[in-house]
Amino acid sequence: MSAEPGVTLVPLGEPRGRALWSIRHYGRSYLVLDVDGELRVTDARCPHKGGPLAEGLVSDDVVTCPWHWYSFDLRTGECLTAEGYRLRYYPVVTKDGRQFAEVPAVSRPRGWSRLLSRARTRPARPGRSR
Repeated sequence: MSAEPGVTLVPLGEPRGRALWSIRHYGRSYLVLDVDGELRVTDARCPHKGGPLAEGLVSDDVVTCPWHWYSFDLRTGECLTAEGYRLRYYPVVTKDGRQFAEVPAVSRPRGWSRLLSRARTRPARPGRSR
């Protein structure tokens, strides 16, 4: 099984008795949740103001963000506190006995490699430190 175009498979790791944990992939953090024995993956930041959901409270299949106390139903992703907010879930797939999240592939802007190589080789200007 291969990932769909535009999608990357990110290993979820092992729960080790945890109800939630976070994983990182190319600078983005995702939250892995065990909901009734089924793993769910969402963004690690609250959709309200970007609070760290991994540091939130989990009780009765609800995660509450520690910043502004917005609560989300873990089964549906729906915000129980205010309309207009919802957790985005990413599909979880099993490959070779391991579980992965299908997350959007990271793409760099055109010319990124050229800009990066120029930045590394360009000498510092007098009076400026790098």
